[in-house]
Amino acid sequence: MAHDHQHNHLVQMLDLDAEVLEDFHRELVGWAGSLVGDRPRVVDLGAGTGTGTLALARHLPGAQLTAVDVDDEMLEHLRHRAADAGLQDRIRTVRADLDGDWPALGPADLVWASASMHHLADPARTLARIRDTLRPGGAFMITELDGFPRFLPDPGLEDRCAAEMDRLRREGGMHMHENWGARLTAAGFDLAGERTFELEIPAPLPPAARRYAQVTFARMRERLADRLSADDLAALDDAAATAAHRDDLTVRATRMVWVGRRPS
Repeated sequence: MAHDHQHNHLVQMLDLDAEVLEDFHRELVGWAGSLVGDRPRVVDLGAGTGTGTLALARHLPGAQLTAVDVDDEMLEHLRHRAADAGLQDRIRTVRADLDGDWPALGPADLVWASASMHHLADPARTLARIRDTLRPGGAFMITELDGFPRFLPDPGLEDRCAAEMDRLRREGGMHMHENWGARLTAAGFDLAGERTFELEIPAPLPPAARRYAQVTFARMRERLADRLSADDLAALDDAAATAAHRDDLTVRATRMVWVGRRPS
């Protein structure tokens, strides 16, 4: 049951992120679309609920897309969303553990990896495989984040949660805060773009953004249940319980983007 709640919160967070940070996602997809021709083959690595897959399919009506994830429930959610959007004929889903043996995914014109690269055990090995998946001249776009978005006017609680999440991720072998530009160059890519987005939505937030805050607080509470003090856990519970009615919350998030090209 606990797993079901955690999975549900993660799915909601991913879908709400796309809704609340719509302007950022639109700009990012437009940038990705500018890297390819009219009928590209696109691979979304770590596709999750399909936010990137669906956005790219809408933006690139001639594209054929492959969404890859290790989680069957995520892929099922993605397939339902694709069917609802009438995009199922252009999107195929592939279940794969990208730390294991890769299925045949190429040749691709664009590989997209949004908030997924930090999960993979061996970045150098993964980048070599992505390079082999791309056609000569193909593009690889990495989007990463510095942690959970922030919402509260007083940073103390979220600072403590962020520090503990960083420790948890390091213990789990995650590759947060990597210099992916240097990694791309070392893997034989030409670095074609790099940008940091500082995102902010001011108070008072619309209902979807307050729901985004509520779900994020609940997700942090689940991840850090055995790592925070009783006072901080109670504060997270209170933040989740009151988020829908607060008018002092903002959304603050940082996203980093790198583009590499396989040399022609």
